[in-house]
Amino acid sequence: MDIGSVARASVVSIATQPAPTETPARQQELIRAVQALNASEMFGQKEELTFAFDRESRRFVMRLVDRKTREVVRQIPPEHALRMAEQLNPSDG
Repeated sequence: MDIGSVARASVVSIATQPAPTETPARQQELIRAVQALNASEMFGQKEELTFAFDRESRRFVMRLVDRKTREVVRQIPPEHALRMAEQLNPSDG
């Protein structure tokens, strides 16, 4: 899995549901909103919010990462929930 930067965020969706296709304007709106949150240091000076796509479960995840080390501090949904969902709903291919 890739911990993408905010600039590469593409879609917001409830992480337990497959993400619908979003328009480019909506995607840019999301990117600006997350950048504003990170600039406000709402999560502190050491951490920032990111979004990533988990290819195995085909779901989007929200992560709080350490700005310096890029280590994941917290992830929603957690990794074990993604793997459980993957086992309950095997992919089409």
